[in-house]
Amino acid sequence: MRTKAAIARLRAYRPPPFPLWDRLPLSRRAAVLLLLYADRRGDLRAVITMRAASLRSFSGHAALPGGKADTLDETPYQIARREAWEEIGLPMDDTKLPAPFRIEHLCYLPMNLARTELVVRPCVALLHTAEAPIPLGSASPAPSPTAEESLIPRLDAKEVAAVFSAPFHGFLKSTDEQPSPPPGAKQQQQQKQLPPGHWYEGHWTQWHDKPWRVHFFYVPVTNQRVVKPKVREGGLAALSEDESEAGEDGAESRRYKVWGMTARILVDAATIAYGEEPEFEHNTHFGDEALIEALAKQGRMGEKKRQESAPMSQGSKRATEAVKGFEGKKGEGSKM
Repeated sequence: MRTKAAIARLRAYRPPPFPLWDRLPLSRRAAVLLLLYADRRGDLRAVITMRAASLRSFSGHAALPGGKADTLDETPYQIARREAWEEIGLPMDDTKLPAPFRIEHLCYLPMNLARTELVVRPCVALLHTAEAPIPLGSASPAPSPTAEESLIPRLDAKEVAAVFSAPFHGFLKSTDEQPSPPPGAKQQQQQKQLPPGHWYEGHWTQWHDKPWRVHFFYVPVTNQRVVKPKVREGGLAALSEDESEAGEDGAESRRYKVWGMTARILVDAATIAYGEEPEFEHNTHFGDEALIEALAKQGRMGEKKRQESAPMSQGSKRATEAVKGFEGKKGEGSKM
C-alpha cells in the first residue's frame, strides 16, 4: 500500500549531519511540525494553518505550525510540539490527546532558511489512530475515527486564522490529484466537488544569489471542516478571514494558497516519502543547508537583531521583489 510505504520511508530517513545547529544562537533557531494523518481512503494528508492577519510577520500566509526556540536545551521536535500547542491546541503530552489518537515522530528533514534568516528544522510526525475495541457480538473492530472527523474539529485555532489539511501526495503533482470517489459515487461527481481554480504554479528566483524554486499550491478544501478561531471576549472574532463558501454543515468550498518555505518543505517531504520526483521543476537538493553554512562563514548567522532594525539582505530583497512581481500578475501571496 502506498501510504504504508511512504510512512516506512519517512521512518527510515536520516538527514545529513548538521553540527552548525549546536552553535547557533537562540535567536536563530526555529522548527515546524509537519503532521500527517490518514483519511478514510487511507491517503496521507498534511495539517496546515493560515497565519493570523494580526501577526507581525507573514500575516495571512499558509504555514506549518511552528516558531522560534525558547531555550537552547529544546530539541527541534520539542520546539515544534510546543508551538503546535500554542497555535492550534495540539497537546504536547500524547497522553492528553483524545482517544484513540497518538503521535509518532517519524524523522527530521534538512534545515531550511526562512526569509527572516531563521534556521528552521522541519519535524515530520504521524497522527495514528489506535485500533478501536471489537464491539460485543461483532467479529471485527469498530471503525476508527479519522483525524479530520473527530480531532481536527476539536482543535482551537488560537494564534492562526484557520486550520485545514491538504493531500500529501499532491505536493508532487502539477494538477489536482483526484481522490478515489466514495462508494457509489461516479468519478465525474467527485471532480465537480473541487472549487474552481488550478492546483500548481511556480517560478525560479534568486535567494542569496542561488536559484530557488518558488512553488504555489492552491489547496482545495471542498467538504472540509476548517477550524477557525472561537469568538473572543466582547463578542468579536479575534481574527478576520476572507469570505468563503460553506455548506449547511459548515464545510468550506474554496482554495487556500500554500507557497514559499512551507511549500518547499512539503515538496521535499513528499519526495522522500513516496520516492517520486515532482512533476514540476524544483531544487534537486533538500533544504537550504549549504546556503546556511555559507552565510555562517560570512558571519551572518550570529545573534539575530530585532527584525525592525535588521537591514534586509540583497538576496532577500531580490527574492521578495521577484515574488511581489509574480503575485501582482497571478494574485495574492512566504518563506517564514
